[in-house]
Amino acid sequence: MSTSPILTRDEAEAIVQKAIKISKADAVDVQINSYTRGNIRFADNQVSTSGSTTDAQLGIQSAFGPKHAVVTTNDLSDESIKRAVEQSERIARLAPDDPESMPQLGAQQYSAITSWFDSTANLTADDRAKAALYALDKARKAGDVKAAGYLVTGAGALAIGNSTGMFAYRRNTSANYTLTVRTTDGTGSGWAAADHPDWTQLDAENVASRAVDKARASRTPVALEPGRYTVILEAQAVGDLVQLISNYADARSADEGRSPFVKQGGGNKVGEKIVDPRVTIFSDPADPQLLGQPWDFEGMPLGRQVWIENGVLKQLIYSRFWAKKQGKTATGGPTTFKMAGGSESVDDLIKGTTRGILVTRLWYLREVDPRTILYTGLTRDGTFLIENGKITKSLRNFRFNESPLFVLNNIEALGKAERLAGTEQGGDVVMPSIKAKDFNFTSLSEAV
Repeated sequence: MSTSPILTRDEAEAIVQKAIKISKADAVDVQINSYTRGNIRFADNQVSTSGSTTDAQLGIQSAFGPKHAVVTTNDLSDESIKRAVEQSERIARLAPDDPESMPQLGAQQYSAITSWFDSTANLTADDRAKAALYALDKARKAGDVKAAGYLVTGAGALAIGNSTGMFAYRRNTSANYTLTVRTTDGTGSGWAAADHPDWTQLDAENVASRAVDKARASRTPVALEPGRYTVILEAQAVGDLVQLISNYADARSADEGRSPFVKQGGGNKVGEKIVDPRVTIFSDPADPQLLGQPWDFEGMPLGRQVWIENGVLKQLIYSRFWAKKQGKTATGGPTTFKMAGGSESVDDLIKGTTRGILVTRLWYLREVDPRTILYTGLTRDGTFLIENGKITKSLRNFRFNESPLFVLNNIEALGKAERLAGTEQGGDVVMPSIKAKDFNFTSLSEAV
């Protein structure tokens, strides 16, 4: 074994083979995740914590026909592997039959995607502290704001394998930085973030400048009557709303009449125009802005999959079980989500707006109507009035009722697509900023 906490391909495969050799089940699946993570957290313009974790997690799933059970451990010794296999077998024999159990996948071919960067893997605590200091120094010098942020970087390896020859292995690195800045008078808040597997692509200084500037600009907000307005949603706000579509893109839900993509009279809306022709949404682990995992949790290979193209619904997500039942091809569970963008910056979108509202991000989204993907939520951390191509006032936050499908049918312009630092759905996500008409703000919020 190597001295690194992150397992090599050979080390991971050896553990899979040990479990298979011990197993007496009809089928056994193994998952191993080894990683190291470092973080720094700060608030009130000072560092509060800094630390790192190293761990490895092993999951063993044993199956006897349609009965299966999983046991997990973070002990990778031979004795622990044997114990986990035996415990999963005992539990599996007691489990109820799974009516949707599927046979294991055999050996697969996966795309070679580079998502490991030494610039991130070799980071030190000092490197993370220097990045945090951009925000702390800027906030301290401003004198009227307080910064709170979290920066976490990691490196790891994930491997899955089974007793019929499937084995997948991926090394990856990650860097994620989120920053909230509040004004000391309690009236203004700004937010900015960045995410990339390559540390050299994460601009901590730019994150600090954006959050501080937005906080100071958002002081003493005024109330604007709720209603329908032209809106410019920054990329983060678009991701918060538009990625919700992926929760409803399951073919089974549509076929069973439980989806916004159900066709009146039966069937689904694949092949029909559902949003503005400028909208194309796809998954692609090899996209340079995504660099995602090229296989799903079952080991299904993932390539480029187009869900909406030029406004037309092209396909839905088919699990292996539902694809077999319907005589379709399984798509696998996508791990990435991207909406293609335009060439304009947010500043360009603002300049072209006579009157509208700029929204930094959305928060606390909750479902209202699954048939239309209608959600309610709040604006947060910087909401502004636009008049004659310029930001003129900071606005109090709004509650809204909106559907990503409605917004994507009301597009006036698309901004540049950018990688997001996280949404409520998670995963590797890239979204553009959007200018849309008739966004439905339903009431005012007291929250800053």
